Amino acid sequence: MKINHWITGALFTGLVMSACQSPQEAQLPQEIKEGDSQEKEEFVWSPDRFADLKIVRYQVPSFEQLDLRQKKLVYYLSQAALSGRDIIWDQNYRHNLRVRRTLEGIVTGYKGNKESEDWNQFMVYTKRVWFSSGIHHHYSKMKFAPDFSKDFFKNAVLNTEGELPLLKGESKEVLATAIMDIIFDPNTDVKGVNLASNADIVLESANNYYGPNVTQAQAESFYGSMKKANGDVATPISYGLNSRLVEKNGKLSEEVWKLDGLYGDAIAQIIHWLDLAKGVAENEQQAKALGLLVDYYTSGDLKTWDDYNIAWVTDTLSDIDYINGFIEVYGDAKGYKASYESVVQIKDFDASAAMQVLSKNAQWFEDNSSIMEEHKKANVTGVSYKVIEAAMEAGDASPSTPIGVNLPNAEWIREHHGSKSVSLGNIVYAYSQAGGKGMLTEFCLNKAEVARSEKHSKRAAKLHTAMHEVIGHASGKINKGVGTPKESLGSYASALEEGRADLVALFYLMDQKLVDLGLMESLEIGKTEYDGYIRNGMLTQLQRIEPGENIEEAHMRNRQMIAKWVIEKGAEDKVVEKITKDGKSYYRINDYMKLKALFGELLMEIQRIKSEGDYEAGKNLIENYGVKVDVAMHKEVLSRVEKLNIAPYGGFINPKYQVSLDANGDITDVNIIYPDDFEAQMMEYAKDYSFLPHVN
Repeated sequence: MKINHWITGALFTGLVMSACQSPQEAQLPQEIKEGDSQEKEEFVWSPDRFADLKIVRYQVPSFEQLDLRQKKLVYYLSQAALSGRDIIWDQNYRHNLRVRRTLEGIVTGYKGNKESEDWNQFMVYTKRVWFSSGIHHHYSKMKFAPDFSKDFFKNAVLNTEGELPLLKGESKEVLATAIMDIIFDPNTDVKGVNLASNADIVLESANNYYGPNVTQAQAESFYGSMKKANGDVATPISYGLNSRLVEKNGKLSEEVWKLDGLYGDAIAQIIHWLDLAKGVAENEQQAKALGLLVDYYTSGDLKTWDDYNIAWVTDTLSDIDYINGFIEVYGDAKGYKASYESVVQIKDFDASAAMQVLSKNAQWFEDNSSIMEEHKKANVTGVSYKVIEAAMEAGDASPSTPIGVNLPNAEWIREHHGSKSVSLGNIVYAYSQAGGKGMLTEFCLNKAEVARSEKHSKRAAKLHTAMHEVIGHASGKINKGVGTPKESLGSYASALEEGRADLVALFYLMDQKLVDLGLMESLEIGKTEYDGYIRNGMLTQLQRIEPGENIEEAHMRNRQMIAKWVIEKGAEDKVVEKITKDGKSYYRINDYMKLKALFGELLMEIQRIKSEGDYEAGKNLIENYGVKVDVAMHKEVLSRVEKLNIAPYGGFINPKYQVSLDANGDITDVNIIYPDDFEAQMMEYAKDYSFLPHVN
């Protein structure tokens, strides 16, 4: 589970708000705080901006503190991460790789006019495709349309010299027509993920997790029968996690993602680098986990995947850690199939120490939660939280990245073996450096709210993230016989779970316990996060929605659901009040402690829904509060944001690792550099990490 794309929600707003915060409040890694000021001024944090996106760079200060063995480990894990890059493209949409390689062929080989407006719009579209790992928006999942003409595109293909993804015997003209049909047709494969309540969410989602004619009913029946055949066990397998479900000759079967199966060419490269990483592992437990991950990629056996996750989560001593595999299921409307994702990470030693306080007190938070006693865990096991520095990101974590992760996702592993929660501290910092104050001044009601946010929002956002991950996702238990949330709550499971984790954090952010533990200096930090959460849930996150659309993404649904619910339930007492000032809408919290109580009430209800598997109640919460967009408010927000010229989404250029070799070919050093050209990095990745065929 992750705080997703995460610079979203109150976190995105908080970080944009806090860009002007003083260095004393920032709590930056020591290396950044004490670095040369001239060097800081010269580092360009956001070198590119296009469409609704800004490109950001991040630094990895802790890399320089590593010894050579650890640097090798980071390098090998980074190569493994990037080797799976093609996989997420194909998972997102069956034509993505062919489209991408056509665009990249034009970028390098087009012999026409590269000064025209059509060419400029072509490059904007190409960058959007790179950013989203496909032709559907990385966040809304809607297909975005080119702003260049069909005639230009056809001419560009015909006037390109060099490599194009031509099929055997295919002409450039036929290729151009095929790609135009894919990217220009507004009625074909419109949504990458379709969560509409009246849709066949499998058949009408354009992702490539299922064959083109497989229906929701077929998928449910297939995996329902598989689960039934294996019985109700305490350690359930995540059926369907690493395969595409297809129909051939009237029969359903799985194409498994493994070494000798689907995506095998890319997986072979991943295995190669993981084997090298195992050879420089920091300890036996880390080496064991890497070996099991190789075994899993080789066999595709989901039992081995569980064994790997247990070995991985119990490795708590390593300074270098990683995420690698088919992990998050947000890209599949049914929540069976997982996207390829990898993050290589280095422990931020100073910041992680403070977060251990939450882990040590996890049981207190569970015991004092607002949820019903029968839904509380008697023992919160193995909760861990670290602030880390991302050293490389790939797959579903790049260019748009999480800022927090809590894994593994299997409930039974989390309950019996614990979980790892991390915050990507250098990513959070880079976002804040690339932000601005405009959103804060535009959507805060008054100067006092602005001043409080400037002072406290960064601390508030970090604490919210930590609590969401450490005690939020770890809280509560499922009643016996209910089954997994995906089974009982269907397509609403993700939004409800993220809402539950947010509410745990919100419930305690106005609790004196956090002050007593030294996690925040006063309840003013809690008030700051309450202000930002309501403001974002009701106003600022609407900038990410196209006119006429409903909210599809799980985290956005969760935030609006929470904000609208507490406003409605507290309306009689005016706990949260809508204010109109100078023709603009704002929200003012009149009673923070009553709002805390309302957050607690909703937390209790969502935990009940999850514990009991109450599908109808969960559906009603999300559909009634989280999905529909207030058309007038949406129009107002878009107008206000447009004047600020602020990109609502951000993603990253990765660092690059260069190795020095001796005469025997052995690595003698690994150096880190920070590229500043998004286009150049994407073209370099296309050259070095394209391992899958463009047509499967």
